[in-house]
Amino acid sequence: MTGGLGAVVASPRAWVAIVVIGAITYGIRLSFIHLFGQIDGVPTRLQRPLRYVPPAVLAALVLPSLVTLRPSVAATLFDERLIAGAVAGVVAWRTENVFATIATGMATLWLFRFVVFA
Repeated sequence: MTGGLGAVVASPRAWVAIVVIGAITYGIRLSFIHLFGQIDGVPTRLQRPLRYVPPAVLAALVLPSLVTLRPSVAATLFDERLIAGAVAGVVAWRTENVFATIATGMATLWLFRFVVFA
């Protein structure tokens, strides 16, 4: 192989870069664990913004698979993933139960995917 991805992976410089970047990432994460182990509690000023991290991460992971642009507005709005996500969102809002949200969302997705839009 005279180039391409195989040559890059076999390069010692690439492996050194991977190990160094991994060590830096691990060090950053470990420093926060060590820091919060040294102090009595998370300061209130830092707690308030940290409350929004889990919903933001969940939205960043889920939203791109729910919202897709189709050739028409009707096709976009009647996508089974978007409908199931909206139903699951309503269930989550009303019940605040994770299991009920997942079960209802999956049941709705399967219903629309295999029965309604089949």
